[in-house]
Amino acid sequence: MSLAAKRGNRVQTLYCAFNVTRQSFINLGVTVAGTPFARLRGLLGKMRMRSDEAVWVVPSHGIHTIGLRFPIDVLYLDGKQRVVHVIENLGPLRVPAMRWNCDSVLQLPARSIFDSGTQVGDELLIGSPEQLNRYWEARRSGQAANTVITHPAENELAAGMRAVERGPQWQFGDKTEGV
Repeated sequence: MSLAAKRGNRVQTLYCAFNVTRQSFINLGVTVAGTPFARLRGLLGKMRMRSDEAVWVVPSHGIHTIGLRFPIDVLYLDGKQRVVHVIENLGPLRVPAMRWNCDSVLQLPARSIFDSGTQVGDELLIGSPEQLNRYWEARRSGQAANTVITHPAENELAAGMRAVERGPQWQFGDKTEGV
């Protein structure tokens, strides 16, 4: 079962962002902006960004902070979810240069990059808690884990937003705990 957040009358699947290279979490509440409207809206209308929320803009070569009232951290990722460029503390009303070598952009609360130690060249794992559990199980059993999770398909995103789930669940090892 996926971790889901109810926004109005739709359900959004939340993903986790994990830095495989540094073995540190970057964010536990990543939402995917995978539709044209979601990419257009982005963070507009937010007064602030909580420490447990982030937006993964897929596909994207760049973002802007016009209309924002707070600074953000930005990670530009290639198709294998490797960091190709970082911007820390990008202030409001800014338009950074487009990065043609990136496939997606992860918008994070300010200081997320510093706190996680993320640098250019690091490999990230962005996926559901279930996908991260599979990664850790493979590492624990000594198997070579495929750490690349492809961008969520449009139909998977649409299905995730329509799905109504009983409640969010996290699975750690052998236990399942409600959030």
